[in-house]
Amino acid sequence: MTGPVPDIRDLLGMRTPAAWALVALYAVTCVLLAVDAAPDAGAIWPLIPAAGVCIAAAVALVAVPGDPMPLGPSIALASSGVVSCGFVLLAGPLPMPDLSPLWTVGLSKIIFSFMCVRGRVALAWLGYVLMFATAIVGAGEAGEVGFVVVAINAAPVLMGTVFAYMIRPVVRSIYELREQSTQRIAAEAAASAMIEERDAQLDRLDELARPLLERIASGSELDDAERLECLVLEARLRDTVRAPMLQNPALVEEVAAARRRGVDVVLLDDHGMDDAEPAVRDRVQGAIADELAAVTDGSVTVRVLPPGRATMVSVLVSGESVRRAEFGPDGNRRDRTVGSSA
Repeated sequence: MTGPVPDIRDLLGMRTPAAWALVALYAVTCVLLAVDAAPDAGAIWPLIPAAGVCIAAAVALVAVPGDPMPLGPSIALASSGVVSCGFVLLAGPLPMPDLSPLWTVGLSKIIFSFMCVRGRVALAWLGYVLMFATAIVGAGEAGEVGFVVVAINAAPVLMGTVFAYMIRPVVRSIYELREQSTQRIAAEAAASAMIEERDAQLDRLDELARPLLERIASGSELDDAERLECLVLEARLRDTVRAPMLQNPALVEEVAAARRRGVDVVLLDDHGMDDAEPAVRDRVQGAIADELAAVTDGSVTVRVLPPGRATMVSVLVSGESVRRAEFGPDGNRRDRTVGSSA
């Protein structure tokens, strides 16, 4: 397979442009709340990193891959509530009559809720508890009102926890079943392709060999031409196994014609042309066919070399003289005379 492995983010659409649009909306909300808090703050500068921490947490929540979310980013997200809350407390003024000036609390609980969804329930609750402990102690609101606010804001995180323990296992099972189904379909497609290829080879074998086999089965003595055709056919069938990348129809016909003229033709394929461009393969095979057409005696050895060589295909012609033609991975030809065969 290619592409990202499906996980809970796919179910929630966290890989989509819509998710990033929500992150942008979240970022705008952070900025607006910071601007709104500025007139009452004792110091304005801490509001900037407070908003920055919340925005960075939202971006990481959507962008960081993995299911569950990796431990390092999860710890950073869990600490974002404490850090952003600390910056707001630093901005003041203190003491606060209640927790309403701590605008990062509501933003951080959203982060913690989605941390639960992404499989980091314990860290989400740890971050939530530490954030509210910091808020209550730092703001001087350690009484009953503070704990009521804690309970109310815990609801979204609790919902994320329920989702994590009830929905995530179902989602995991769905994706596992889908992966198994995809693998099964791929295996069936591969098996079907193998069967089709086998049937095609059987049909080709039937077309090539049946006439001669029927002639042999008739019991009549074969003449010299028929014996030659048997030898040519046997060599052709051997070529389909030993040199599958040298089965261009024009090349096959030239190989057969050369063998009928008495030329000993050997084809070998070490798979160096398997990944070549179709145009390069056609050009090389066409050049080999032209070479064979010009040979009237002797022997010709055509070899496709292993992948990664400077020479992709070599053609060795042995007759009155010995010459060698080589083709590079780009299909360009290089000729050289080896010497005399005498």
